[in-house]
Amino acid sequence: MTSHALAHQESVRTALEMSIKRRPNPDSDGLSEQDALWPQRLRRIVRARLAYWGRPDLIDKAELLLTELATNALRHGKGHKVGVRVFFRAGRCVIEVDDGSPTRPELRHAGLDDEGGRGLLLVESLAEEWGVSDDGTTTWCTLPLTEGPEEMQPAAATTPVFREIRLDLPADPSAAGSARIQARTMLTMAAWPGNQRHAIDVLHTLVDNAVQHALAPGKANQPFGACLRFTETDELLIDVTDPVPHFPDFDQAVAGESGGGLWEIAQEGVELSWFVASSEFDAKTVRAVVRPGPVDL
Repeated sequence: MTSHALAHQESVRTALEMSIKRRPNPDSDGLSEQDALWPQRLRRIVRARLAYWGRPDLIDKAELLLTELATNALRHGKGHKVGVRVFFRAGRCVIEVDDGSPTRPELRHAGLDDEGGRGLLLVESLAEEWGVSDDGTTTWCTLPLTEGPEEMQPAAATTPVFREIRLDLPADPSAAGSARIQARTMLTMAAWPGNQRHAIDVLHTLVDNAVQHALAPGKANQPFGACLRFTETDELLIDVTDPVPHFPDFDQAVAGESGGGLWEIAQEGVELSWFVASSEFDAKTVRAVVRPGPVDL
C-alpha cells in the first residue's frame, strides 16, 4: 500500500516530507537526549501543516500516531536517519515513518501496570489501517479524510472549546481500563496543565458508572463513548455518553445518597452535570469539568 513510488505515481501534491538524523545513546537502549526532543517537534510541525491544509479535524489523532511511530523508529531503528512523510491520497491521510531497519515492529499487548509497550496498540486502535512495508523499513498508518457523524453535542462551556480528543472505547466492562490507558497518553501528549492522575480517575469513574448502570450486556450498536475537551482557559471537560437518555437520581448521586462515585468526584471540586447527548438517538452525556492546577504526571 505505502511505497514512495506509489505515492508519486498518484501525483501526491499535499505532502510533508522530512529526514531526521538519529543520535542514539551508545550506553542505553532508551532515547538519547537529542532524539527525545523530536516527538514534540513533530507534533508541532504536523499540527501546523494540517491546519494549513484545512484539516484541523485530523490533528489530534495524527499528532499521536506520528509521535508513536517516530518514537519507535528513533528508539529501535538501525539507520542513521528516520524518514517522515505525511500526505493525502485516495481520500486518506497517510503517515509513513522509515527507520532504515528491516526488523518488523510487532504489536505488543502490555499489562495495565506497564509504563510502555502500548505504541502500536494505540496505533491499531486510532488508525483506520496500519502496516509495514515489504522490506520492513517503513511503518505506515492512515486516517480517513471524511469526517464521521457527530456523536456528541457538547453543552455550554464556561469558555470556548478549542480542542477535543475522542476515545474509542469497547462497549463492555473493559472500557474503564481502556479509558485510563488512552487518557494517560493523550493528556500527556496534550500537555494539559492540571492534575492528570486526578483527571484520569474522574474519567475512569464516569466510564465505569456508564458500563455498570447504562450499557446492556451483549447489545450491539449502543451509543457509548468518551471525549476530552479543552477550553481556552485550560479547563478539561470530560464527557461520557451512554445509551440511557435520563438520569432521575443525578442530584442524589452527587449528594452521596445514591452510590458514592459521583459524590467522591464532587467532593474534590469537580463540577458535574448531564444533558441529552443528541436528538437523533436516545442517549445522555455526563460531564465533569476539571480545573487546571498543579501538574501531576
